[in-house]
Amino acid sequence: MRSRALQITVGQTRSIRLSHNLKLRCFYESTFDEIALQIINNKISETIKMTKRFHTILGHLAIALIGLTSFASQAQTIPAGIPGRIEVHSLASTTLTTAEFLLGNAQGKPVMLAGELRLPVGAAAKFPAVILVHGSGGIGGAMDMWIHHLNQAGIATFVVDTFSGRGIVSTVQDQTQLDSLSMMVDAYKALELIAAHPRIDAKHIYVMGFSKGAVASIFSASNRFKKMYGGQAQFAGHIGLYTPCNIRYIGDTDLTGAPMRLFHGITDDYVNIIPCRGFVEELKKKGVDVTLTEFPNSDHSYDGPLTPNRLEIPKAQSTRQCKFIEDKPGNIVNAESKAVFSYTDPCIAVGAHVGYNAESTRQTIQAVISFIK
Repeated sequence: MRSRALQITVGQTRSIRLSHNLKLRCFYESTFDEIALQIINNKISETIKMTKRFHTILGHLAIALIGLTSFASQAQTIPAGIPGRIEVHSLASTTLTTAEFLLGNAQGKPVMLAGELRLPVGAAAKFPAVILVHGSGGIGGAMDMWIHHLNQAGIATFVVDTFSGRGIVSTVQDQTQLDSLSMMVDAYKALELIAAHPRIDAKHIYVMGFSKGAVASIFSASNRFKKMYGGQAQFAGHIGLYTPCNIRYIGDTDLTGAPMRLFHGITDDYVNIIPCRGFVEELKKKGVDVTLTEFPNSDHSYDGPLTPNRLEIPKAQSTRQCKFIEDKPGNIVNAESKAVFSYTDPCIAVGAHVGYNAESTRQTIQAVISFIK
Protein backbone atom coordinates (compact mmCIF):
# COMPACT_ATOMS: atom_id res chain seq x y z
CA MET A 1 0.00 0.00 0.00
CA ARG A 2 2.82 2.40 0.83
CA SER A 3 4.55 2.01 -2.56
CA ARG A 4 1.26 2.71 -4.39
CA ALA A 5 0.58 5.75 -2.27
CA LEU A 6 3.96 7.21 -2.98
CA GLN A 7 3.16 7.19 -6.71
CA ILE A 8 0.22 9.66 -6.25
CA THR A 9 1.15 12.98 -7.82
CA VAL A 10 0.27 16.40 -6.47
CA GLY A 11 -2.25 16.88 -9.32
CA GLN A 12 -3.92 13.59 -8.46
CA THR A 13 -4.07 14.60 -4.81
CA ARG A 14 -5.93 17.81 -5.73
CA SER A 15 -8.37 15.82 -7.88
CA ILE A 16 -9.01 13.45 -4.99
CA ARG A 17 -9.60 16.41 -2.68
CA LEU A 18 -12.16 17.94 -5.11
CA SER A 19 -13.89 14.59 -5.50
CA HIS A 20 -14.08 14.12 -1.74
CA ASN A 21 -15.30 17.71 -1.23
CA LEU A 22 -18.10 17.18 -3.78
CA LYS A 23 -19.18 13.95 -2.10
CA LEU A 24 -18.92 15.60 1.30
CA ARG A 25 -21.18 18.46 0.15
CA CYS A 26 -23.81 16.07 -1.20
CA PHE A 27 -23.65 14.03 1.96
CA TYR A 28 -23.82 17.19 4.08
CA GLU A 29 -26.96 18.47 2.31
CA SER A 30 -28.78 15.11 2.27
CA THR A 31 -27.94 14.42 5.90
CA PHE A 32 -29.30 17.76 7.11
CA ASP A 33 -32.50 17.20 5.11
CA GLU A 34 -32.92 13.95 6.94
CA ILE A 35 -32.23 15.66 10.30
CA ALA A 36 -34.90 18.28 9.60
CA LEU A 37 -37.40 15.59 8.69
CA GLN A 38 -36.69 13.71 11.91
CA ILE A 39 -37.19 16.87 13.99
CA ILE A 40 -40.51 17.49 12.30
CA ASN A 41 -41.59 13.94 13.14
CA ASN A 42 -40.39 14.45 16.74
CA LYS A 43 -37.88 11.62 16.44
CA ILE A 44 -35.24 13.33 18.55
CA SER A 45 -33.35 10.13 19.36
CA GLU A 46 -32.93 9.26 15.67
CA THR A 47 -31.69 12.81 15.02
CA ILE A 48 -28.95 12.44 17.62
CA LYS A 49 -27.79 9.14 16.13
CA MET A 50 -27.73 10.64 12.63
CA THR A 51 -25.76 13.66 13.82
CA LYS A 52 -23.15 11.40 15.44
CA ARG A 53 -22.86 9.40 12.21
CA PHE A 54 -22.40 12.64 10.28
CA HIS A 55 -19.51 13.76 12.51
CA THR A 56 -17.88 10.32 12.41
CA ILE A 57 -17.81 10.27 8.60
CA LEU A 58 -16.51 13.85 8.56
CA GLY A 59 -13.59 12.69 10.73
CA HIS A 60 -12.80 9.76 8.44
CA LEU A 61 -12.80 12.00 5.38
CA ALA A 62 -10.48 14.50 7.07
CA ILE A 63 -8.03 11.74 8.03
CA ALA A 64 -8.05 10.38 4.46
CA LEU A 65 -7.29 13.81 2.99
CA ILE A 66 -4.45 14.39 5.46
CA GLY A 67 -2.97 10.99 4.54
CA LEU A 68 -3.09 11.72 0.83
CA THR A 69 -1.41 15.09 1.37
CA SER A 70 1.31 13.40 3.42
CA PHE A 71 1.97 10.76 0.73
CA ALA A 72 2.19 13.42 -1.98
CA SER A 73 4.65 15.36 0.13
CA GLN A 74 6.84 12.27 0.59
CA ALA A 75 6.83 11.62 -3.15
CA GLN A 76 8.39 15.04 -3.76
CA THR A 77 11.20 14.62 -1.22
CA ILE A 78 13.00 11.44 -2.35
CA PRO A 79 16.64 11.75 -1.13
CA ALA A 80 19.11 12.62 -3.88
CA GLY A 81 21.04 9.71 -5.34
CA ILE A 82 18.60 7.01 -4.22
CA PRO A 83 18.50 4.34 -6.97
CA GLY A 84 15.31 3.24 -8.64
CA ARG A 85 16.48 -0.37 -8.65
CA ILE A 86 19.45 -2.42 -7.41
CA GLU A 87 20.54 -5.70 -8.97
CA VAL A 88 23.46 -7.96 -8.00
CA HIS A 89 24.85 -10.02 -10.89
CA SER A 90 27.31 -12.88 -11.05
CA LEU A 91 30.15 -12.20 -13.49
CA ALA A 92 32.18 -15.04 -14.97
CA SER A 93 35.73 -13.94 -15.77
CA THR A 94 39.30 -15.21 -16.01
CA THR A 95 42.45 -14.56 -14.00
CA LEU A 96 45.54 -14.13 -16.17
CA THR A 97 49.19 -13.33 -15.58
CA THR A 98 50.82 -10.44 -17.41
CA ALA A 99 52.34 -12.68 -20.09
CA GLU A 100 49.14 -14.71 -20.51
CA PHE A 101 47.09 -11.56 -21.01
CA LEU A 102 49.48 -9.97 -23.50
CA LEU A 103 49.92 -13.12 -25.58
CA GLY A 104 46.20 -13.83 -25.60
CA ASN A 105 46.66 -17.57 -26.06
CA ALA A 106 46.04 -18.85 -22.53
CA GLN A 107 42.78 -19.96 -20.96
CA GLY A 108 43.83 -18.70 -17.54
CA LYS A 109 41.98 -19.55 -14.34
CA PRO A 110 38.18 -19.21 -14.44
CA VAL A 111 36.70 -17.13 -11.62
CA MET A 112 33.22 -16.05 -10.59
CA LEU A 113 32.99 -12.40 -9.59
CA ALA A 114 30.07 -10.16 -8.68
CA GLY A 115 28.84 -6.77 -9.81
CA GLU A 116 26.20 -4.39 -8.51
CA LEU A 117 23.95 -2.58 -10.97
CA ARG A 118 22.05 0.52 -9.85
CA LEU A 119 19.44 2.13 -12.08
CA PRO A 120 18.50 5.78 -11.50
CA VAL A 121 15.04 6.93 -10.51
CA GLY A 122 13.14 7.91 -13.65
CA ALA A 123 10.83 6.80 -16.40
CA ALA A 124 13.50 6.60 -19.14
CA ALA A 125 13.28 3.43 -21.20
CA LYS A 126 17.07 3.07 -21.17
CA PHE A 127 19.86 4.77 -19.21
CA PRO A 128 23.50 5.52 -20.05
CA ALA A 129 25.81 3.57 -17.75
CA VAL A 130 29.28 3.58 -16.24
CA ILE A 131 31.24 0.46 -15.31
CA LEU A 132 33.31 1.30 -12.22
CA VAL A 133 36.60 -0.52 -11.57
CA HIS A 134 38.10 -0.03 -8.11
CA GLY A 135 41.74 0.37 -7.14
CA SER A 136 44.20 -1.52 -4.91
CA GLY A 137 42.19 -0.95 -1.74
CA GLY A 138 39.01 -2.52 -3.09
CA ILE A 139 35.55 -0.96 -3.01
CA GLY A 140 35.38 1.89 -0.48
CA GLY A 141 33.53 5.06 0.46
CA ALA A 142 34.68 7.00 -2.61
CA MET A 143 33.01 4.44 -4.85
CA ASP A 144 29.71 4.88 -3.01
CA MET A 145 30.01 8.65 -3.42
CA TRP A 146 30.48 8.26 -7.17
CA ILE A 147 27.50 5.91 -7.43
CA HIS A 148 25.20 8.43 -5.76
CA HIS A 149 26.35 11.37 -7.87
CA LEU A 150 26.05 9.41 -11.12
CA ASN A 151 22.63 7.95 -10.23
CA GLN A 152 21.39 11.41 -9.29
CA ALA A 153 22.48 12.62 -12.74
CA GLY A 154 20.41 9.89 -14.40
CA ILE A 155 23.35 7.56 -15.09
CA ALA A 156 23.28 3.86 -14.20
CA THR A 157 26.31 2.34 -12.45
CA PHE A 158 27.79 -1.15 -12.46
CA VAL A 159 30.47 -1.73 -9.82
CA VAL A 160 32.74 -4.68 -10.50
CA ASP A 161 34.21 -6.38 -7.43
CA THR A 162 37.41 -7.78 -8.91
CA PHE A 163 38.79 -8.92 -5.54
CA SER A 164 36.30 -10.91 -3.43
CA GLY A 165 35.75 -13.72 -5.93
CA ARG A 166 39.54 -14.17 -6.07
CA GLY A 167 39.95 -14.20 -2.30
CA ILE A 168 41.69 -10.81 -2.27
CA VAL A 169 41.05 -8.01 0.21
CA SER A 170 43.72 -5.50 -0.82
CA THR A 171 46.77 -5.40 -3.08
CA VAL A 172 48.22 -2.21 -1.59
CA GLN A 173 51.16 -4.01 0.00
CA ASP A 174 51.40 -6.84 -2.53
CA GLN A 175 50.48 -6.04 -6.13
CA THR A 176 51.51 -9.51 -7.32
CA GLN A 177 48.17 -10.90 -6.11
CA LEU A 178 46.42 -9.66 -9.25
CA ASP A 179 47.73 -8.13 -12.46
CA SER A 180 46.02 -4.88 -13.41
CA LEU A 181 45.58 -6.21 -16.95
CA SER A 182 43.49 -9.09 -15.64
CA MET A 183 41.04 -6.52 -14.30
CA MET A 184 40.58 -5.38 -17.90
CA VAL A 185 39.13 -8.79 -18.72
CA ASP A 186 36.63 -8.21 -15.90
CA ALA A 187 35.70 -4.83 -17.39
CA TYR A 188 35.09 -6.32 -20.86
CA LYS A 189 32.95 -9.08 -19.31
CA ALA A 190 30.94 -6.46 -17.43
CA LEU A 191 30.41 -4.54 -20.67
CA GLU A 192 28.94 -7.58 -22.42
CA LEU A 193 26.73 -8.31 -19.42
CA ILE A 194 25.07 -4.93 -19.00
CA ALA A 195 24.92 -4.19 -22.75
CA ALA A 196 22.26 -6.92 -22.87
CA HIS A 197 20.24 -5.41 -20.01
CA PRO A 198 16.82 -4.10 -21.14
CA ARG A 199 17.17 -0.84 -19.19
CA ILE A 200 20.72 0.02 -20.34
CA ASP A 201 21.57 1.98 -23.50
CA ALA A 202 24.20 -0.35 -24.99
CA LYS A 203 25.67 2.44 -27.13
CA HIS A 204 26.34 4.64 -24.11
CA ILE A 205 28.30 2.49 -21.68
CA TYR A 206 31.45 4.07 -20.27
CA VAL A 207 34.24 2.58 -18.16
CA MET A 208 35.81 4.43 -15.25
CA GLY A 209 38.73 3.18 -13.19
CA PHE A 210 40.66 4.32 -10.16
CA SER A 211 44.45 3.84 -9.89
CA LYS A 212 45.03 0.09 -10.45
CA GLY A 213 41.54 -0.07 -11.96
CA ALA A 214 42.36 2.81 -14.30
CA VAL A 215 44.79 0.55 -16.17
CA ALA A 216 41.69 -1.44 -17.14
CA SER A 217 39.58 1.61 -17.96
CA ILE A 218 42.15 3.53 -20.03
CA PHE A 219 44.07 0.81 -21.86
CA SER A 220 40.86 -1.05 -22.74
CA ALA A 221 40.64 1.57 -25.51
CA SER A 222 43.38 -0.39 -27.31
CA ASN A 223 42.22 -2.17 -30.47
CA ARG A 224 44.66 -4.95 -29.72
CA PHE A 225 43.15 -5.70 -26.31
CA LYS A 226 39.57 -5.31 -27.47
CA LYS A 227 40.13 -7.88 -30.22
CA MET A 228 41.62 -10.26 -27.66
CA TYR A 229 39.05 -9.91 -24.87
CA GLY A 230 36.17 -7.71 -25.99
CA GLY A 231 32.89 -8.74 -27.60
CA GLN A 232 30.40 -7.02 -29.86
CA ALA A 233 29.75 -4.12 -27.48
CA GLN A 234 32.16 -1.19 -27.33
CA PHE A 235 32.85 1.35 -24.62
CA ALA A 236 31.49 4.79 -25.44
CA GLY A 237 34.29 6.45 -23.47
CA HIS A 238 37.17 5.79 -21.08
CA ILE A 239 37.75 7.61 -17.77
CA GLY A 240 40.77 7.22 -15.51
CA LEU A 241 41.52 8.77 -12.13
CA TYR A 242 45.21 8.84 -11.13
CA THR A 243 46.06 6.36 -13.88
CA PRO A 244 49.38 4.47 -13.92
CA CYS A 245 50.68 5.41 -17.38
CA ASN A 246 54.25 4.23 -16.75
CA ILE A 247 53.84 0.79 -18.34
CA ARG A 248 53.53 1.03 -22.10
CA TYR A 249 52.23 -1.75 -24.30
CA ILE A 250 52.69 -2.61 -27.96
CA GLY A 251 49.97 -0.83 -29.95
CA ASP A 252 48.66 1.19 -27.01
CA THR A 253 48.13 4.25 -29.22
CA ASP A 254 46.13 2.32 -31.84
CA LEU A 255 42.72 2.91 -30.29
CA THR A 256 39.02 2.27 -30.88
CA GLY A 257 38.31 5.99 -31.31
CA ALA A 258 36.24 6.38 -28.14
CA PRO A 259 37.06 9.61 -26.23
CA MET A 260 39.24 9.48 -23.12
CA ARG A 261 39.37 11.62 -19.99
CA LEU A 262 42.15 11.42 -17.39
CA PHE A 263 42.22 13.18 -14.00
CA HIS A 264 45.31 13.34 -11.80
CA GLY A 265 46.70 15.16 -8.77
CA ILE A 266 49.99 16.96 -9.38
CA THR A 267 51.33 16.13 -5.91
CA ASP A 268 50.49 12.42 -6.24
CA ASP A 269 53.50 10.48 -4.92
CA TYR A 270 51.84 7.08 -5.30
CA VAL A 271 51.24 7.17 -9.08
CA ASN A 272 53.39 9.68 -10.94
CA ILE A 273 51.52 12.09 -13.24
CA ILE A 274 54.50 12.72 -15.57
CA PRO A 275 54.14 9.53 -17.69
CA CYS A 276 50.47 10.39 -18.29
CA ARG A 277 51.44 13.77 -19.70
CA GLY A 278 53.64 12.10 -22.29
CA PHE A 279 51.06 9.41 -23.11
CA VAL A 280 48.29 11.97 -23.61
CA GLU A 281 50.47 14.10 -25.88
CA GLU A 282 51.20 11.06 -28.06
CA LEU A 283 47.49 10.33 -28.35
CA LYS A 284 46.64 13.93 -29.21
CA LYS A 285 49.17 13.89 -32.06
CA LYS A 286 47.28 10.90 -33.46
CA GLY A 287 44.00 12.81 -33.31
CA VAL A 288 42.53 11.03 -30.27
CA ASP A 289 39.89 12.93 -28.30
CA VAL A 290 41.74 12.85 -24.97
CA THR A 291 42.37 15.26 -22.10
CA LEU A 292 44.39 15.17 -18.89
CA THR A 293 43.03 17.40 -16.12
CA GLU A 294 45.64 18.20 -13.48
CA PHE A 295 44.80 19.32 -9.97
CA PRO A 296 47.27 21.22 -7.76
CA ASN A 297 47.71 20.21 -4.12
CA SER A 298 45.95 16.92 -4.80
CA ASP A 299 47.36 13.57 -3.71
CA HIS A 300 46.48 10.05 -4.71
CA SER A 301 42.83 9.11 -4.09
CA TYR A 302 41.95 12.80 -3.83
CA ASP A 303 38.26 11.89 -4.29
CA GLY A 304 38.09 9.81 -1.09
CA PRO A 305 35.75 11.72 1.29
CA LEU A 306 36.64 9.48 4.25
CA THR A 307 40.38 10.12 3.85
CA PRO A 308 42.18 12.93 5.75
CA ASN A 309 43.77 15.74 3.76
CA ARG A 310 47.01 13.75 3.75
CA LEU A 311 47.61 10.26 5.08
CA GLU A 312 50.78 8.18 4.87
CA ILE A 313 50.54 4.57 3.66
CA PRO A 314 53.98 3.35 4.81
CA LYS A 315 53.91 -0.12 3.20
CA ALA A 316 52.28 0.74 -0.12
CA GLN A 317 54.09 -0.61 -3.18
CA SER A 318 54.63 2.11 -5.78
CA THR A 319 56.08 2.14 -9.30
CA ARG A 320 56.28 5.96 -9.37
CA GLN A 321 60.02 5.88 -10.15
CA CYS A 322 59.73 3.19 -12.82
CA LYS A 323 59.19 3.09 -16.55
CA PHE A 324 58.35 -0.27 -18.09
CA ILE A 325 57.73 -1.20 -21.71
CA GLU A 326 56.59 -4.26 -23.64
CA ASP A 327 59.64 -4.82 -25.83
CA LYS A 328 58.17 -7.87 -27.54
CA PRO A 329 54.77 -9.53 -27.25
CA GLY A 330 54.19 -10.73 -23.71
CA ASN A 331 57.48 -9.42 -22.29
CA ILE A 332 57.59 -6.38 -19.97
CA VAL A 333 61.00 -4.94 -19.12
CA ASN A 334 62.48 -1.97 -17.32
CA ALA A 335 62.94 0.66 -20.06
CA GLU A 336 66.38 1.60 -18.72
CA SER A 337 67.95 -1.57 -17.32
CA LYS A 338 66.08 -3.95 -19.67
CA ALA A 339 65.49 -6.22 -16.67
CA VAL A 340 62.30 -8.25 -16.82
CA PHE A 341 59.45 -6.64 -14.87
CA SER A 342 59.37 -7.54 -11.21
CA TYR A 343 58.20 -5.96 -7.97
CA THR A 344 61.70 -6.57 -6.64
CA ASP A 345 63.11 -4.15 -9.24
CA PRO A 346 65.26 -1.45 -7.60
CA CYS A 347 62.94 1.23 -9.00
CA ILE A 348 60.02 -0.02 -6.87
CA ALA A 349 59.33 2.30 -3.94
CA VAL A 350 57.58 1.51 -0.67
CA GLY A 351 55.46 4.13 1.04
CA ALA A 352 53.17 6.81 -0.39
CA HIS A 353 50.41 9.24 0.56
CA VAL A 354 46.71 9.59 -0.10
CA GLY A 355 44.58 12.63 0.66
CA TYR A 356 41.15 14.10 0.08
CA ASN A 357 40.70 17.36 -1.83
CA ALA A 358 37.08 18.55 -1.86
CA GLU A 359 37.46 21.09 -4.68
CA SER A 360 39.33 18.72 -6.98
CA THR A 361 36.65 16.12 -6.30
CA ARG A 362 33.85 18.58 -7.09
CA GLN A 363 35.45 19.55 -10.39
CA THR A 364 36.06 15.92 -11.34
CA ILE A 365 32.46 14.93 -10.63
CA GLN A 366 31.18 17.83 -12.70
CA ALA A 367 33.52 17.01 -15.61
CA VAL A 368 32.72 13.29 -15.61
CA ILE A 369 28.96 13.85 -15.61
CA SER A 370 29.25 16.44 -18.40
CA PHE A 371 31.40 13.99 -20.41
CA ILE A 372 28.80 11.21 -20.12
CA LYS A 373 25.67 13.32 -20.53
